Amino acid sequence: RMLTRTPSVVAQVFLLLSIVLVIAIAVIQINQQQILSPGLKYGIVLDAGSSRTTVYVYEWPAEKENNTGVVSQTFKCNVKGPGISSYESSPGALAKPLDDCLNKVKERIPVHLHKNTSVYLGATAGMRLLRLQNESAANEVLASIHNYFRAQPFEFRGAQIITGPEEGVYGWITANYLMGNFLERNLWRTWVHPYRKDTMGALDLGGASTQISFIPEDPEEHFNSTLQVKLYGYNYNVYTHSYQCYGRDEAEKRLLALLLQKSNTSGSVDNPCYPQNYNTALTMKYFLGSLCTQSLRPANYYPNQLVNFHGTGDPGLCQEMVSLLFNFTACRDREDCPFNGIHQPKAKGNFVAFSGFYYTINALNLSGHFSLDDFNSSMWFFCSQSWAQLQFMLPKFEEIYARSYCFSANFIYYLLVHGYNFNAETWPQIHFQKEVGNSSIAWSLGYMLSLTNMIPAEGKLIQLPLKPSLFAGLLIFLTATALLCLLFLAYLCIVSHHRKNIPRVEHVFIPE
Repeated sequence: RMLTRTPSVVAQVFLLLSIVLVIAIAVIQINQQQILSPGLKYGIVLDAGSSRTTVYVYEWPAEKENNTGVVSQTFKCNVKGPGISSYESSPGALAKPLDDCLNKVKERIPVHLHKNTSVYLGATAGMRLLRLQNESAANEVLASIHNYFRAQPFEFRGAQIITGPEEGVYGWITANYLMGNFLERNLWRTWVHPYRKDTMGALDLGGASTQISFIPEDPEEHFNSTLQVKLYGYNYNVYTHSYQCYGRDEAEKRLLALLLQKSNTSGSVDNPCYPQNYNTALTMKYFLGSLCTQSLRPANYYPNQLVNFHGTGDPGLCQEMVSLLFNFTACRDREDCPFNGIHQPKAKGNFVAFSGFYYTINALNLSGHFSLDDFNSSMWFFCSQSWAQLQFMLPKFEEIYARSYCFSANFIYYLLVHGYNFNAETWPQIHFQKEVGNSSIAWSLGYMLSLTNMIPAEGKLIQLPLKPSLFAGLLIFLTATALLCLLFLAYLCIVSHHRKNIPRVEHVFIPE
């Protein structure tokens, strides 16, 4: 009897399981839209710098890593024309140049995700200066951006002017994120926090400001000048400082203002940092109209008056003039105070230098990391060239940049060596780099990473639906199993019933 009971129980369990599985798979398949993996999310950041605006598209899996998305850059577009701060007198003209990039962005992001894709615009030092100079003009520029994005299909999260320290820290986050210093994949292809991996410092050179950010030797000692950042469940205390008016463009305007001040005539001014035989006429407004050069304006300042600059290509004199842009006496020889009276802990570890640093180094035909001697000899050689020779030396020749590379190289030398105290020994720890993989090193990715902390985490959902062929196969298999179990149970019932009747028949024929 036990023998018939066991197969019966097994058959019943199989029958029940088959029915449950058929129902479950059917329900899952019908509701496939609801339980699909959340897939990818997208975010758009507009980096509104002083000299131009760049649009970045980022994507990350909707499943999250310790409240911070694993983000990668999928598209980058440079908006034609100058930075948004140049539109102070015609804010309405901003829309047309933005359109070209935004139309390309719409093609990159699936249409059904447009309304759930957040757009952020962060404006940097160019707009910080405009706000100080003319707050209502700055507000009008931001208002015209708001109006523009109201007509776009994306979810606009606002245009804001970010502070210098924020710009520095976001750049630091980007650099370390891309270098794999926050997360790495282990043997099982899952994301883990790297064991004992040091972070890198970040050096950013924009058009209107420059930033230095790193984790100091003793963060406790420099508590007042550090910002706390939390990423992937870990806290970091980052020292950061942004030097307004020490961006490449604004620093050069200050140089031109100093050269005009020191010359006897305002008609023609020699510029030792411009290549030999290069001549250009600039309006006074071009270099004296900025807030950074206000204190250097001559008594006879006429915005539209032209000043002729004549390049002499003199590396030694150029260096001498560039040194005047830094106030090295304000610190009175204090070690933790390099220039302009600003406190800075000793720079330690490896650094990545990007944006303006990278482009200048690239023009000098250098890359990656190299000695300070190599840098100096390349700079000296470059600065000694005539304007005609330069046109054959540069990989990409654009007048406005080509004429200024010698100045930029000298400026970088003074900033890094006399400003931040890098020396022949520590200079090779600086890596001049533009991107890692396909992602640009810029503050915008760090901004996006910080903002993904505010995006609610979504749980991992079952990776379904099943493919139609697999679904049909499973359905046939489970239905067949259920039918076989039913037939087997029916057979057991008949056999059991038959056995019960056999003893009675035998009893009738037993002889007495």
